[in-house]
Amino acid sequence: MLRINDTVSIPDDEIELSAVRASGPGGQNVNKTSTAVHLRLDIPTSSLPKACKFRLSELKDRRITREGVIVIIARRFRTQEGNRADALDRLRSLIRKTLVAPKQRKPTKPPYASRHKRLEEKRHRGQVKTLRRKVQE
Repeated sequence: MLRINDTVSIPDDEIELSAVRASGPGGQNVNKTSTAVHLRLDIPTSSLPKACKFRLSELKDRRITREGVIVIIARRFRTQEGNRADALDRLRSLIRKTLVAPKQRKPTKPPYASRHKRLEEKRHRGQVKTLRRKVQE
């Protein structure tokens, strides 16, 4: 059971973890051991709250496929246990971001004084430019 916060948790059977061979440095050991971890979570079939599922599917994140599957590849550590914990932490932080509803924007108008000041400055700049022109006789 992966606990996200006090109210939300994901059962282990919804998270698919698989070990694969990691690329990069590691000497001869890299060819023998599968230390990198691929984590997959299907958003539509998960037990997450509806609002969280919607926000996750709307996220513009390269870790989320078009089908709505979160794919996290962890290969930061040299041990499979470290990479598994890293992948689960990254999934937890991604879901925590979507649990909080974004603050609604309230459209505002600039005050009368600032609009008046802006237009006055525009008139002044126009006046300066006309005074720079050649004098017509």
